[in-house]
Amino acid sequence: MMEEILIAGFGGQGVMVMGTLLAYAGMLEGRKVSWLPSYGPEMRGGTANCSVVISDTEVGSPVVTEPTSLIVMNRPSLDRFEGWLKPGGLLLYNSSLIDVKPRRADQ
Repeated sequence: MMEEILIAGFGGQGVMVMGTLLAYAGMLEGRKVSWLPSYGPEMRGGTANCSVVISDTEVGSPVVTEPTSLIVMNRPSLDRFEGWLKPGGLLLYNSSLIDVKPRRADQ
């Protein structure tokens, strides 16, 4: 089992906290995990994303380029990362801030 998760949104929306909590939950379950934050020089209000890998085996790389699950908190993140999601993957999005439906037909 390997779950590759990408979480994206604006700074201040809890993107990094969500990633950290998922990584800790994986550790508590005895899994191998990695957490990789990515954000610009601006903290609150700037774009932010993080990658979380939870696996039964060693994690080869913390970089997630084709996530099995995608959590997006704003429209720019949906526009940027929707195409990265593996076919049939799980897409969770904040419908109170995202005014369009995802374009993917496999969701």
